[in-house]
Formats: sequence, structure tokens, C-alpha cells
Amino acid sequence: MSNSAKENYSFQKIVVIIGILLFGFKIVAWYLTRSVSILTDTLESTINVLAGLFSLYSLYISSKPRDKDHPYGHGKIEFISAGIEGGLISLAGLLIIYEAAKNAFTPHTISQLDYGIILVSIAGLVNYLLGVAAVNKGKKNHSLALISGGEHLKSDTYSTIGLVIGLILMYFTGYYWLDSVIALIFGGIIIYTGFKIVRKSLAGIMDEADEELIKQLVDTLEQNRNPNWIDIHNVRFIKYGSSLHLDCHLTMPWYFNLREAKHELEHLEKIIKDNFGDRFEMFVHVDDCCEKFSCKICNKTNCLYRKHPFEEKIKWTIENIETDKHHKLENE
Repeated sequence: MSNSAKENYSFQKIVVIIGILLFGFKIVAWYLTRSVSILTDTLESTINVLAGLFSLYSLYISSKPRDKDHPYGHGKIEFISAGIEGGLISLAGLLIIYEAAKNAFTPHTISQLDYGIILVSIAGLVNYLLGVAAVNKGKKNHSLALISGGEHLKSDTYSTIGLVIGLILMYFTGYYWLDSVIALIFGGIIIYTGFKIVRKSLAGIMDEADEELIKQLVDTLEQNRNPNWIDIHNVRFIKYGSSLHLDCHLTMPWYFNLREAKHELEHLEKIIKDNFGDRFEMFVHVDDCCEKFSCKICNKTNCLYRKHPFEEKIKWTIENIETDKHHKLENE
């Protein structure tokens, strides 16, 4: 298990333990008040604990090294975990709406709101701080499981803020019908949060293009561009949890021998690892330049085989590095 994987796994253990403690807090708050809106928050905490356990298991699995049955590693489990978490969140939202609708037509007594407000507020603050820490840790170590869990905890806090405001209004006005209204509103918010997490996990499972990541790569390569790299094209990313697999074609002078080509590939790999860390695995296909159009965009000054004068340097962009063809001037 790598250091970053150990960090992720250890941090997720803390998330699960704190989640269980917060669930206990909210159970007490609901028992004291019998508020359906506090019950909605408690139901979501149940989902937090279950989702946290799923994430913990996925982080354990994803940290395993590649093997014969999983040549690209086990990182995809993080997408499945995030999808399950999103589904559970949406289920919690539906249960909340059901309870709220049922209680809207059934008069019920609410008591000791002051204690409920205090307990829910403390739980919400802890949730937010834990969520921020999880997102930061996930971004640092490129873990979708931690990022999804952290965003879930943060969204839980936003709903808790609205819940506390509603409880305060009920406390001072005595309008207890607000209890069901608040629960309905936040049930809808929770369903939407779950949908977004499911959408993100499906994008990872289906290898949807990560435009932000590709842009970072393009900018990095453009800034560190080598005259021997005439163009880079047919760029593809495959994400396996925190691991990234890069496929691309790199055009170099046709007369380079294997040793020279290998040197250029090592240089390319160093630039990428210096900027993105060791999570990249590269598969680079080397193409030879074509005198018909490559010479005109190649600014290599010491080429002994140039057939055409250099005319224009083509800036690498997302659009031209993703195409499966050599770069050339627009009029050709």
C-alpha cells in the first residue's frame, strides 16, 4: 500500500468513527424533540455511516497492487463506491420526503427544541470541518472516494444550517407545521446531492473525458515543449481511482534511432511526473515526421534533413491533441 493510499485509508477510518458518534448525537436530538425534520437529519446520518463503510472498503481494495486478474489495478472500485453512496443518499432523501408528507397530515408534539437545536448545530459544525478535511485530503491524494464523501458531508452541513434556522423559527413562533415543510425541502436537496454523486461515478466508470485534467496536461506540455516533439496527438486518459493511464502519439524526427527516441520519452515522462506525481502510467506511440507538412511547423534548428522552411509554430490545445492525426497548417 502506497503512502497516499495509507493516508486515505487511515483518514476514512476517522470519518467512519466520527460519523457513528454524530449519528448518536442526532438520535438523542430526535428522541428529545420528536421532530420529523431532525429525524430527516438522523436518517441521512445513517446513510453517512453506511457510505463511510463502503468508502473504507473501496479504499482498501483500490490500494491493492496490480495483479494478473486486474492488470490496471483496483482503482475503479472507488467509482462503484461513490455510485453506491450517491444511491444511498438519494434513498435517504426519498425516505425523508415520505416521512415529511406523512407527518404533514398527522399532528405531532414537538418538545425540548432548544436541546435539539444545540445538538444538531454541534453535529453540523463537526460534519462541515470533517467534510472540508476529506475533500482536501482527497484532492491531494487524488481519491474520488474521499472527495465524494467530503462533498456529501459538506452538503449535509448546508441542509443542517437550513434545518437549524427552521427549528429556531419553530421555537420562537410555535408554528410546528414548519417541521414537515423543512423536511420536504431538504429531502429534495439530499436527492439532488445523491444524483450528482451517482452522475460523477458513472462518468468515471464510462471513462468520460476529464476536460480539466486534459487542459492541465496540455498547458504543462506546452510550457515545457521540446523542439524534438513536433506534435502530440490522439491523447486519451483512462482513470482507475487515483491512477491515470495516458495513451498518446508523439511525433519526432524520422531519423531518430531507438536510443534517441527513448531519451525523449523519458524526458516527457519526467515532465509529467514532476507536475502530476507518480499516479501516471504512460503508453506513448512514436510517429515519424512527414516532410510534406511536418517541416513547416517544426522549429528544430539543427535538422539536416529539412525539406521545407519553418513557417509557423502550432500551439497545442485540447482540440488538436485529441485528434488522431498529425498536426499541420490550416491551409494544408
